[in-house]
Amino acid sequence: MTSVSTNLDHLGWIPRPRLLALRRLGIETTEDLLTHFPRRHEDRTEFPQFPREETDAPICLCGEVTKTSLRRFGGWKKIFEATLEESQPNALSEPLVCRWFNLHYVQKMIATGQRIVVFGRPRLRGKRMCMDHPEFEVIENDEEISIHFRRITPIYPATEGLSQRVLRGIIYRVLHEFPEPGWQPIAPASLVSGERSDAIRAIHFPESWEARDAAREHLVLSEFFAMQMLIASRRFESSARAGQAHCGSGALLDKFLKGLPFELTAAQRKVISEIRRDLATNRPMNRLLQGDVGSGKTVVAIAAMLLAVEAGYQAAFMAPTQILAEQHYEVLRRWLEPLSVHIALRTAARQEESGPLPLFSGDDAHQIIVGTHALLYESVSFSNLGLTVIDEQHKFGVAQRARLTAREPVPDVLVMTATPIPRTLTMTIYGDLDVSTIDEMPRNRGKIVTAVRDTSKLGEVLSFLRTQLEKGRQLYVIYPLIDESDKLDVKAAAAEYELWRERLHPFRCELLHGRIPAPEKQQIMDRFRRGDTNALISTTVLEVGVDVPNATIMLIENAERFGLAQLHQLRGRIGRGEHKSFCILLSSSQTQEASAKLAVLERTTNGFEVAEADWELRGPGDVLGTAQSGLPALKIGDLKRDADLMRRARAAAMSIFETDPRLESPENQRFRGLIVEQQGKSFSHVS
Repeated sequence: MTSVSTNLDHLGWIPRPRLLALRRLGIETTEDLLTHFPRRHEDRTEFPQFPREETDAPICLCGEVTKTSLRRFGGWKKIFEATLEESQPNALSEPLVCRWFNLHYVQKMIATGQRIVVFGRPRLRGKRMCMDHPEFEVIENDEEISIHFRRITPIYPATEGLSQRVLRGIIYRVLHEFPEPGWQPIAPASLVSGERSDAIRAIHFPESWEARDAAREHLVLSEFFAMQMLIASRRFESSARAGQAHCGSGALLDKFLKGLPFELTAAQRKVISEIRRDLATNRPMNRLLQGDVGSGKTVVAIAAMLLAVEAGYQAAFMAPTQILAEQHYEVLRRWLEPLSVHIALRTAARQEESGPLPLFSGDDAHQIIVGTHALLYESVSFSNLGLTVIDEQHKFGVAQRARLTAREPVPDVLVMTATPIPRTLTMTIYGDLDVSTIDEMPRNRGKIVTAVRDTSKLGEVLSFLRTQLEKGRQLYVIYPLIDESDKLDVKAAAAEYELWRERLHPFRCELLHGRIPAPEKQQIMDRFRRGDTNALISTTVLEVGVDVPNATIMLIENAERFGLAQLHQLRGRIGRGEHKSFCILLSSSQTQEASAKLAVLERTTNGFEVAEADWELRGPGDVLGTAQSGLPALKIGDLKRDADLMRRARAAAMSIFETDPRLESPENQRFRGLIVEQQGKSFSHVS
């Protein structure tokens, strides 16, 4: 009897080389195979006529190979061409030339007289209609033709040694030999209609496009529901823990706010009151604070820490890098020493303390301890930890957060990110957190002008940089790498440093990157902050948190090599004082994708708009497949396209946990497996 957990080895009819290829795709059991969903479907019931015009969208065509040729050019390069004609050509139809560059295996697979199906974008090349590198499949007249042809045909993610035809044939046979492999429903009937086994069958070999869409909706909702049950369980597990109120009267906070040389924005005030409400309850706070680069998150974090300190508790402030931890320490010292708050810095390279002398020795005395994320693992003994602030949450995973909240009593947790997150993602990766957003920038921020320039314009760019340096401003030059790489034609910081010293002479340059020892790095940053250094040639070690108000120009070399969000983060290092700032994106890439990406940054400095554009250009990718999120990778759902289904799945999961948090009722007990499987523990630990 075959079930969903049957190992494919046990079927006995799949040859070993195919089993090994399937294993490369992560497919070992019947369930793995049948949940290896098609990435798209082709309508092979009826093919369109060969096009006479170019099309932007790829199309699926079928024709007979009437001619093949192999041409060599430039020594070792080869083009293989196959000319197709329609099976029933008419007077208007033109042949289609399919071309593959340097793909030697293609010429072994395609021969004159074969019928092939191709999928690609038709392009006019001179007078010929061509498809470059189309996906293709040879249609043989065998008894299996009904699997591959004259139907809505599935196209799968495949691998070397496993063609579409072979993979499709294996899935078809498993579905037909084992019609009922024992699929358990994943989602409640209130969320999905029909049986899971019918949806699995219809996603692979649908009878109609409507059946395919219905099957997909069923499977996406089931997948999202499983994910949201895991998130809801984390949320309810956290709120069920014994916490304490960590909120003082607010006198210390008021004193701090009155001493600030600027007014808080309305958004900052709103977020502080949300945090204050959380700190005042016994339920542990789990809050995500998102705000654009420079929106004033640090002030909000300090406000939260002062409320905890005033209530008699310690606060920890964790940053992802040593440079950032040290910078936060200096900022906190400057603002909090006048309030007699005792602060300690704990990093691998530096151990420092500030504020009044402690009444007793050891870490017990410190009201605020600043350090890297390593604070979690080191022997810093918090005697009375009430609040933990984590800066740059995206560099800090769910497992690490769990380690924090495993403390007894549970501290309140505030995680901050300057990488704005599209709404659908806050329902997933951060679904177990309450979300606060600072959606307003302080009025005293200098304007940032962003310009994309081709590397051929470097001469003009250099004279502009020198003009700014002569006015007393400071400059960052950012590179993607430290050393030259053989594989990538990307300029590197160390190699270019000497060049910049010549270009900017007599202005003083220094080099900063991640391999420089921490004490030396600190000295370099201190000299730059004081203005002793005019230009810093650096890698992305600068990406988060470095704050030098007089640094108003940034030149990013090979800008096309960076992601949009990262470019926006880097740009946030300037515009931190009252002077107008300039970010120059230097690029040698002529591709449409690179131009579209860099144009976004010229158009807007709003991080939320940048995040949405990044989402559009790049797609979500496997955002959830990371160890950081602690969530299962998505097999069929698409966070962007299926945002509405995610909302429905979330509402269903939340309502189950609200009425039955321990999943004790008979209809809810079957959902326990969703949580246990993912967390690798028995359900008693989960609840």
